[in-house]
Amino acid sequence: MKAESRIVLALAASQALHQTSAVLIVTIGGLAGMLLAPEPAMATLPLATIALGTALTIVPASLLMARIGRKAGFLIGALAGAGAGAVGAWGLLSGSFVLLCAGTGLAGVYQGFAQYYRFAAAEAAEEANRGRAISWVLAGGVIAALAGPALGTSTRGLLAADYAGSFLAVLLLGLAAAVLLAFTRLPQAEASSPGEAPARSLREIARQPLFRVAVIGAAAAFGVMVTVMTATPISMVAHAHDVGSAAMVIQWHVLGMFLPSFFSGPLIRRVGALPLMLGGTALLAGHVAIALSGTALLNFLSGLVLVGVGWNFLYVGGSTLLLDTYRPSERAKVQALNDFLIVGVAAAGSFSAGALADAFGWRGVNLAALPVLLLAALAIAAALRLERRRVSAMS
Repeated sequence: MKAESRIVLALAASQALHQTSAVLIVTIGGLAGMLLAPEPAMATLPLATIALGTALTIVPASLLMARIGRKAGFLIGALAGAGAGAVGAWGLLSGSFVLLCAGTGLAGVYQGFAQYYRFAAAEAAEEANRGRAISWVLAGGVIAALAGPALGTSTRGLLAADYAGSFLAVLLLGLAAAVLLAFTRLPQAEASSPGEAPARSLREIARQPLFRVAVIGAAAAFGVMVTVMTATPISMVAHAHDVGSAAMVIQWHVLGMFLPSFFSGPLIRRVGALPLMLGGTALLAGHVAIALSGTALLNFLSGLVLVGVGWNFLYVGGSTLLLDTYRPSERAKVQALNDFLIVGVAAAGSFSAGALADAFGWRGVNLAALPVLLLAALAIAAALRLERRRVSAMS
């Protein structure tokens, strides 16, 4: 097996462990929050602190890895993930909402480092295979879709407090990821290329139309997906669905997020990143239509699958598009800015999900997604028109 393939597979396995932990927490986090939250509107705060922890970590993580290397940074992240499980379990066993939120905040730190798995894979791949490398790493989430909800519900009663055993599983997943990464040899990315022009400022880089579209598309994908996914379990319970049904819906949603990774990379090579991203916004809009039409189990299930596939098309497309907007010497700061903006939007969605669901119900959660999707669709369509004009002028 080629070294490039070994690295991509190792990062895909690391992604699988991370995403299993993340999906587990999403499945039970809001329900665990309901047990300890001082008021119902705060039930999703543990999930919101994941986004906050990620937002606070995402820039320092990229800059730190530029100094100490990807491997050391990824190990720090995995150990933070193990700490998330330990602190979260402690919070539930002691009845402390603050400790529960601190544990999920550490899960955000883990995510802040794991966000860069896809870029590490792209850096190890040949230029023609970069989109495929990104999509294969994200495909590691397929395992998470199957294992995360099942682990969350099956370990719920292992310890004295409800869901404390679920956080014990998070601890073990973080340790497993640390062991895997310790035995993975990652190449040190070059700081610059021979003869490369001096690094540009972030302001100059951000003026590029492709950069703006890459960020807007991926941020819209994350913002809508996180808001909807965070609100889904508590909204389903509010509409007389049981916890098992909510876990099943989350499971299919995560499958929708990651199964398309087996073909989204080749699709980019065939039709381009921008058309794929435009298709992603259409799928997310399709979810809104389904969600507004009813609250039966089939509505939740089919809508959340569309959210997953739409997220994948926008996120893989945006990540691939971003690779063409910076030079090697600009890598760390551009990746940091990109992911900070994406996570910032996701954090806003996560923090607002509980309040939206409490004040306006499931309908309000989904109506809030429409302006975000419209902005993304207009930006991508405009970039697509410019690209077609450029190709037409060259022919």
